[in-house]
Amino acid sequence: MSIPPAEIERELAQLSQLHARMLEGMSQVIVGQQSVLEELLVTVFAGGHNLLEGVPGLAKTLMINTLAQLLSLEFKRIQFTPDLMPSDIVGTNVIEEDHTTGKRVTVFVPGPIFTNVVLADEINRTPPKTQAALLQAMQEHEVTAGGKTYKLSEPFFVLATQNPIDQEGTYPLPEAQKDRFLLNTFIRYPSLDEEETIVERTTANVEVNLQPVCDQEIVIRVQKLVRSLPVSKHVTRYAVDLVRATRPLEPGVPEFITEQISWGAGPRASQALILCAKCRAALQGRLNVSCDDVRHLALPVLRHRISCSFAAEAEGISTDDIVRRLLEMVTERTN
Repeated sequence: MSIPPAEIERELAQLSQLHARMLEGMSQVIVGQQSVLEELLVTVFAGGHNLLEGVPGLAKTLMINTLAQLLSLEFKRIQFTPDLMPSDIVGTNVIEEDHTTGKRVTVFVPGPIFTNVVLADEINRTPPKTQAALLQAMQEHEVTAGGKTYKLSEPFFVLATQNPIDQEGTYPLPEAQKDRFLLNTFIRYPSLDEEETIVERTTANVEVNLQPVCDQEIVIRVQKLVRSLPVSKHVTRYAVDLVRATRPLEPGVPEFITEQISWGAGPRASQALILCAKCRAALQGRLNVSCDDVRHLALPVLRHRISCSFAAEAEGISTDDIVRRLLEMVTERTN
């Protein structure tokens, strides 16, 4: 059920204050990485999932744990390893004795997927069979075990991490699963000043007492508020034009797309661009969603949804390079 228009502006002002408190709380633990924190908040309040990539030691796990604390959500971490089985994630049926009847009964023991925030640590370290155990949970917010379907509690997020180096012994995520992630966030090295601050904080007796700034009900309410924001046809057309321009077989696409892309983004990318643009505007307390919001989130939305051709890879061209070039070429339609 959508929020009445009269309430939207009042709630946007409150959301803007919540957004500021969230960033303030995160900054007590995390130094710098503002764009990463913003993308994590967009992920949460848009109701999606995020695939975070960065070298070891950049506080990926700490960011997610801190976020869960501030949101007052239940948090569980799954370390993905080559020997991890689907039942280790979803849960399994066990046989127990019913003490009242003396008979043996089958009881479902829930796995760590039954929580609000799942940290799938190094998701590419486990085989595809186990990776696929997350698919139903991510898309439908439910899991099936032993022929029965179990609903997951709301809100539910999968925040997965990947190490972009040392690819030996890893299992790259299939395209269909990567497409389920609303955003693909890259975590860069900190600046000189930021790294000095990190060292000073983490090598001293400094304790941070984080206080939750919202709860489950507020998160769900904000997700409904985000979807209630109106979007003009002008902005929707721009988002769709941007996504369709990534498809090599689409008529009228730039020549470099046919040379540098094997396959482009699907309709889920267009949906993600608009939903994330709505969320960015809402977090800033704005009712109007602009094409600038779409442009701002184009990289994390599109970088994992398109595939470079062999020619592009040979020249060292990345999906980020292609998206940036598209952003310069795709213009807003005036009619």
